[in-house]
Amino acid sequence: MVKYLTQSEAINVDQDLFKKYKFSVDQLMELAGQSCAIAIAHSYPLSSHDNANNILICCGPGNNGGDGLVCARHLKLFGYAPKLYYPKRTKNDLYENLLHQCLENDIVLIENVTDLQKKNNYLLIVDALFGFSFKPPVRPDFISIMDYLKETTVPICSIDIPSGWDVEKGKPEIGSINPEMLISLTAPKLCAKNFSGKYHYLGGRFVPNKLEKEYQLNLPKYYGTDLVVQI
Repeated sequence: MVKYLTQSEAINVDQDLFKKYKFSVDQLMELAGQSCAIAIAHSYPLSSHDNANNILICCGPGNNGGDGLVCARHLKLFGYAPKLYYPKRTKNDLYENLLHQCLENDIVLIENVTDLQKKNNYLLIVDALFGFSFKPPVRPDFISIMDYLKETTVPICSIDIPSGWDVEKGKPEIGSINPEMLISLTAPKLCAKNFSGKYHYLGGRFVPNKLEKEYQLNLPKYYGTDLVVQI
């Protein structure tokens, strides 16, 4: 049975990928974001109807947000119409380049939550706000977007961790988002045991066999050349 990681285990696995196995941050981010786009395309196929392929991607300032930026670019290449909401941008070359790539692919950048509320015709909202390093409470810059996600009727897809959830305990008792889809990266985290949505995928066909055995991850088998597998 696949192992669900604690927060400290998730951090240690990430550190081993960087230090022991010499993956770079941008390399893992590209693989993760592409996996997310593929999983979304599997579960929410393209439509021939006008404006039926709009996807909103909400990005935070960390690696989870970087995964969202990569995901947006791949969704655009797949034929979707992604739009970005990126309220607190990270000022280093990696994130600036990822955003630049999105803008050069004509992905619309939405500047405030009020504009999101005016346009609720999304096929899906991708939650790429907070990753497994998140510790409550939610910072002021993200309260309005979190309120929006809690109230929307549009299906939500969370990348790795549903934002606002405790990485180990899962959904807060009061006021939380309820994603229809969860894409775990590398290996699922403990909070995923509380996920009750329709689609749960694992993305991360880059984990070395040695690392999988060391942490006893018991990852599910990917089929053929697939980069994602449904759990």
